Amino acid sequence: MELRPLHGWDVTPQEAVALQNSLRERLVLRPPADWKVSRIAGADISTERGNDLGFGGLVILDADSLTSVAQEGAAVPLRFPYVPGLLSFRELPVLAAAWRKLTQAPDLLVFDGQGIAHPRRLGLASHGGLLFGVPSIGCAKSLLVGTHGPLGEERGSTAELRHRGEVVGMAVRTRRGVSPVYVSPGHLMDLQTAVEWVLRLSPRYREPETTRRAHRFVNALRRESHEPTLRTGTAQS
Repeated sequence: MELRPLHGWDVTPQEAVALQNSLRERLVLRPPADWKVSRIAGADISTERGNDLGFGGLVILDADSLTSVAQEGAAVPLRFPYVPGLLSFRELPVLAAAWRKLTQAPDLLVFDGQGIAHPRRLGLASHGGLLFGVPSIGCAKSLLVGTHGPLGEERGSTAELRHRGEVVGMAVRTRRGVSPVYVSPGHLMDLQTAVEWVLRLSPRYREPETTRRAHRFVNALRRESHEPTLRTGTAQS
């Protein structure tokens, strides 16, 4: 897939913060009109200590059956340090390399990270949604900012996540009695729709199938990094 960069990636942490403050003004927090979803992608990267490569991947699922239909991966040197709140500047160059290998864009992209539930309202899912130009959702395993009230134990229970007086996401129980995930809109997305999709994508486990399969895929890429080619193409669920 063709990709038009938003900006260069050779930036300092201070410059990255300034870019976040600028880019957040471009977010659209509602789905496109007449939006239809047939293909959903999960995005993730895998790294290891002592290796300067990031192994990134996108796994595409059929929206109705949740069958994995395609996957693409890439190994890219990590140029940006690990800085809390600036994860997208470390991970998106890796995911962009995988994105360029896709033959068809997904209709929805789910990130293992934050959307607007971020100090500057531009987490990985929001930045990635802008970069790739598709509706995006952040579904994180832990909080970055904000607090929420009591959350019921039943699957589907929710509690608003508030930060600085603003609702920035939702704590969502995807399985009875397990820890919630934290859902926030990325780009071209609203909170209600994001929560609905995360629950739909999580029929059996705490994390959405998009995240689970992308995580499995990129870990396999990392383990197989000494092979001459990375596994790409049609996937089996």
